[in-house]
Amino acid sequence: MSLSSLSFFRGLRPVPRNKQFAVIGLGRFGRAVCMTLHHLGYEVLGVDSDEKQVAQVLSDELASHALQLDSTNPAALREAGLYEFDTVIVAIGNFIQESVITALNLKEGGVTYVVAKASSEIHGKLLKRVGADHVIYPEHEMGCELARSLTRPGILERFELDPDNSIAEIVIPEEFDNRTIADLDLRKRYGLNLLAICREGSFEINPSPVTRLQKGWLMVVIGANKCIDRLPV
Repeated sequence: MSLSSLSFFRGLRPVPRNKQFAVIGLGRFGRAVCMTLHHLGYEVLGVDSDEKQVAQVLSDELASHALQLDSTNPAALREAGLYEFDTVIVAIGNFIQESVITALNLKEGGVTYVVAKASSEIHGKLLKRVGADHVIYPEHEMGCELARSLTRPGILERFELDPDNSIAEIVIPEEFDNRTIADLDLRKRYGLNLLAICREGSFEINPSPVTRLQKGWLMVVIGANKCIDRLPV
C-alpha cells in the first residue's frame, strides 16, 4: 500500500465537490491520469482532438466519458460543458501553444482549478501567466523520485509540501525495531512528527506513544527534508 492511497493523504489535494474531473490530452500522461482517477471511483471526462485517442480511451474503459474536440476553441469547450468542471487537467505537454491557449480558455471560462503539464520551465511560466493554478513537470519529478529511490530505498513515498518540507512513508528500520514511539522521540531527535504507522496493511493514525514498533512496518512522518534524510533507512 502506498502513501498516495491513504484517504487522509488524498485529502491534501483539491478534490471537486461532485467528484468529477476532466482530462484534456489523452497521450501517455493523460491516459495514466484518467485511468488512476477512474479506478479511484471518480467520474472522468477524457478530451482529445485525435479521434483515435478518444476511441482508445473508451475501448480501454479508462474514463467515464470521452469527447473529440479542439480545446483551443472556447465555444467547443463551453458546448461540451468543460467550464462546469471544478477541476480540469491539461495534459497537453508537447504542444506548447495548444496547452497555453487551453489553460487560458479554461480559466476565462470559470474553471476553479486548472492543473497543467509543462514540458519545460518556459512552458510552465507561460501556463502560470495565463492562470493555471498548478503546474507539474512529470519528467523532472519522476527523475527526482528515481534518484531518491535509488539512494534512499527505505523511503517508499515522499509528498513535497514545499521545496523544504515533505510527508514521507518509510519502512521502519532495524535500528527502531522493538522500540516504543516514546523511546524514539522522533520530534526531539530528528525534528519529525509521526502521523501514522502501518502494520499488516492497516494504518493507525496518531498511534499511542507506548506502541512498540517492528522492523518492516511502515511509518508516515512529516517534517523538513533534511530531517527525513537523517533517518536510518
